Amino acid sequence: MSESTSRLRIGVLGAARITPDSLIKPTADNSEVEVSAVAARDPGRARAFAAKHGIARVHDSYDALIADPDIDAVYIPLPNNLHGRWTLAAVAAGKHVLCEKPFTANAGEAREVAEATAQSDRVVMEAFHYRYHPMTLRIEEIIASGELGTLQRVEAALSFPVPRSSDIRYQYSLAGGALMDAGCYPIHMLRTFGGGTPEVIAAQAKLRGPSIDRTMTAQLRFPAGHTGAISCSLWSSNLLQVSARVIGDRGELRALNPLMPQYFHRLRVRSQRGRRVERFDHKASYAYQLDAFADAVLRGVPVRTTPEDAIENMTVIDAIYRAAGLPLRQPG
Repeated sequence: MSESTSRLRIGVLGAARITPDSLIKPTADNSEVEVSAVAARDPGRARAFAAKHGIARVHDSYDALIADPDIDAVYIPLPNNLHGRWTLAAVAAGKHVLCEKPFTANAGEAREVAEATAQSDRVVMEAFHYRYHPMTLRIEEIIASGELGTLQRVEAALSFPVPRSSDIRYQYSLAGGALMDAGCYPIHMLRTFGGGTPEVIAAQAKLRGPSIDRTMTAQLRFPAGHTGAISCSLWSSNLLQVSARVIGDRGELRALNPLMPQYFHRLRVRSQRGRRVERFDHKASYAYQLDAFADAVLRGVPVRTTPEDAIENMTVIDAIYRAAGLPLRQPG
């Protein structure tokens, strides 16, 4: 951070569609953070984006933004295959990083980024925004309390429709695929709620094109013996599903939309204590994420979605692709 300001000044790489919801709107309610600059491959698009969202500076390249001494941190919502490359560049330039999921193209690249981060004093955080929402923290609390008993099974699903075959999420060269774009969330939820990193037992994909999965299902097993399952899709008969389920030998919980509870949600718990429904405020999961990032940079508060955590998530993604007979995604 600059000695001249106590605010966290963030520069954005790319004029991505996710950025208004994931960063710009939350920043409006956080007095400690400002979006100070943007760069895009198309300078005209960057200028239009800056004008629309009140961003003061536009750089003509990603390198120029990262070199800007008046930027403290970089937000990276680029295509998946570029996440690792530009996170490494930002850390080398002394910037903190908030990187969109999935963290990298594969586990090997995640290890490379984690090693570089460990040699710096920079905060590098993967943008699993759901992980910072009170609904997720409450689910963890219920599991840890023993109310559900010994875990037996954890399930998570995320499906939403992406009908255009030209969408970048269907491009293998950009490290696309349903598992990368959607499935990384259910995998992370399984690991968060299941208490560890599971082994992949089996996986099955349906393809949109060569090496590109439009749906993926997988069966998993945790070191403690309980089982897990994930499903995800960008195009299937199951157009929309966002859910998680945790089953113990004394009860279970079902979470409807644990991903973005601000829009709609429900947490149902059944145990020996009876049945109940819990609800949470409508503050956006992205706002909780930005708060956590600012806390980490400004006050040294540890983040939950570290590069080391990302290695574990990418390891499961890689194993699912192998089990489904598909090649791993590659960096750009």
